[in-house]
Amino acid sequence: MSQNSNDRPDGDLRKTGMALRHDREWDYELDRIVEAVEERDADSVGLQLPEGLKRRGPGVADDLRETLPDDVTVLISGQPCYGACDLDTYLMKRTDVFVHFGHSPMKESEKIIYVPLFSNVEVLPIVERSIDEELTPADEDGDVGLVTTAQHMNKFDDMREYLEDQGYTVHTRRGDDRLTHEGQVLGCNYASADVDADQILYVGGGKFHPLGLAMEHPEKKVVIGDPVNNTVTVADTEKFMKQRYAAVHKAMDADSWGVIFCTKIGQGRWDQAQEIVENNDDAYLLTMDEVTPDRLLNFGLDAYVNTGCPRITTDDGPQFNSPMLTPGEYKIAIGEKPLDELEFDTFHGTW
Repeated sequence: MSQNSNDRPDGDLRKTGMALRHDREWDYELDRIVEAVEERDADSVGLQLPEGLKRRGPGVADDLRETLPDDVTVLISGQPCYGACDLDTYLMKRTDVFVHFGHSPMKESEKIIYVPLFSNVEVLPIVERSIDEELTPADEDGDVGLVTTAQHMNKFDDMREYLEDQGYTVHTRRGDDRLTHEGQVLGCNYASADVDADQILYVGGGKFHPLGLAMEHPEKKVVIGDPVNNTVTVADTEKFMKQRYAAVHKAMDADSWGVIFCTKIGQGRWDQAQEIVENNDDAYLLTMDEVTPDRLLNFGLDAYVNTGCPRITTDDGPQFNSPMLTPGEYKIAIGEKPLDELEFDTFHGTW
């Protein structure tokens, strides 16, 4: 049974044309997609959206189908997607134009159109509140690092200029090759925050990015300015650290280990996985594309080491029936490193 148009979520683009006024937050850049189809004389278009925006996929497809020639097929990826490291390679190989929404390029490719979905949410009010409520006044400590996510990179210069107008010296840098923009952070990479400042202003939604940032740079105060929820807070790692310490302690009693090598195109750390297995006769190398508690339950091992996306361990760790550790935590559990060297797992470089 087809879905009635009245039942579709906000984001049904069919009546909006190319101006995209349907959505106050995102720009799907459909004109760029249509142009690519025309240039390549494409017969098929593949769309990949992150989990939080998959419900908008049918609306995006509707608007494209109204604009594209009738013989162009639009396919929507149903595979999980959590980053630019998580491309649907099957769909990418089988479509003439492949569009990845929601993330900036991790590695450039002529085959892929990256649509970062820049937000048009105003950011300067939350920067002003961050100054008033949590940042050290400029006349006491004028150095501040500035970072954000891909969705707000279109406002990055505005944020920097505003801070400078308030008397701050703003420190920014581009991290490593995994990052596209100066000042950009990912859920697995905070190299852009490695700047000469004791306080960092993170502008963006959610707490995972700033939490990881605070773990990666424990010497810095990380202020979270969330322009979507209009909140200003300071990253607090205490609860997270207790969870990780508990997982490591539980894993110290493990007699058997599963070492996970993730087969997603941008999440594999083969050398780390192989090294662990070569040096532990009770470790088994598991290859998986999607790591879930149910899948691991079938193996029945005492503990697991995740060499794939760090967020599997940190976000979903408490949901697993057996301890799920990062490679660094594994070394602590088997006695190769002291407990006080526990740190956040990050991912560097591309494939």
